[in-house]
Amino acid sequence: MADSHTALLPFDAVLFDLDGVLTSTAKIHAACWKSMFDDFLRKYADRKRQPFTAFDINRDYRPYVDGKPRYEGVRSFLESRNIELPYGSPADDPTTESVCGLGNRKDELVKQAIAAGAVEAYPGSVALVRKLHERKMLMAVVSSSNNCKEVLEVAGLAEFFAARVDGIVTSEKGLHGKPAPDTYLHAARILDVPPERAVVVEDALAGVEAGRAGGFGLVVGVDRGGAGAELRQHGADIVVTDLAELVPN
Repeated sequence: MADSHTALLPFDAVLFDLDGVLTSTAKIHAACWKSMFDDFLRKYADRKRQPFTAFDINRDYRPYVDGKPRYEGVRSFLESRNIELPYGSPADDPTTESVCGLGNRKDELVKQAIAAGAVEAYPGSVALVRKLHERKMLMAVVSSSNNCKEVLEVAGLAEFFAARVDGIVTSEKGLHGKPAPDTYLHAARILDVPPERAVVVEDALAGVEAGRAGGFGLVVGVDRGGAGAELRQHGADIVVTDLAELVPN
């Protein structure tokens, strides 16, 4: 596509991921995953009398947890380390050593970071959202996070989106999380726009896979850290490093 500034204009709706696309909260999530997993892995290694191998953000974050529902991220990473824990229940205390317990501990850490003011919106993303709003483009946010509403409000972006499909909605509706296309398809239904008339904007490999699997008209990969080739391999039609590249002239 020769001119990225016109890439979104032929479509009726744009569906954005949140963390790493609209806001810098992907960094918060990565840091909280590391903090939670490292604490668990140290204790696990001590019990098993094994060497401790830390969660590596560069090696482990993108393939195992990025963009996935929280408990699926826990399960996926533990499988990569051949660690088996009971699934537990979403009501598990954050101190419980279960898939849900570890996921709840990570969520607790994220909430603390949000409350501490760690959320920032990317200027290029804000510029794009405002310009599309001026053009009356339908927009939705599709995120695996349970904290999506709070992050949008803190970032001053909530008013621009006609729909929000987050971790809470995913659970309530029984939707499959990314890389399944269910959450994006649900957002398109809310907006009453066929998938082929909508754009998916994602920074996670699981997210671009979801966009491709859902038959969306355009899948935009957002490369914040040198993953452009991977994003294309997993389904992105075009890749940008900043959403300012997509702002219509």
